[in-house]
Amino acid sequence: MTLDPQEPIQGELPENAVELLRAWVIDGNLHCQLNVGPADEDAAIVFAILLSDVARHVADALQKTQGVPADETLAKLRQHFNAELNSPTSDAKGGLVC
Repeated sequence: MTLDPQEPIQGELPENAVELLRAWVIDGNLHCQLNVGPADEDAAIVFAILLSDVARHVADALQKTQGVPADETLAKLRQHFNAELNSPTSDAKGGLVC
């Protein structure tokens, strides 16, 4: 499935909308663009909330499309998320654009 990155999810975006993350898998490797926001915000907390919200959206989507119970998906995501943090399968590398 291909998503159109130029098309907002629901109509026009409000002026205060902020894009935080774009991600692609290319040849089995993650490529992403991040907007860590202004220095006066705690980016770690912002991204923790973002990642947990994404996890719940994944669980909901798998429940609706494949019948996998959301709590099972969340447990699997949590297990593998923590394993990946503890022992990464690849390095985070790249540059920053400020």
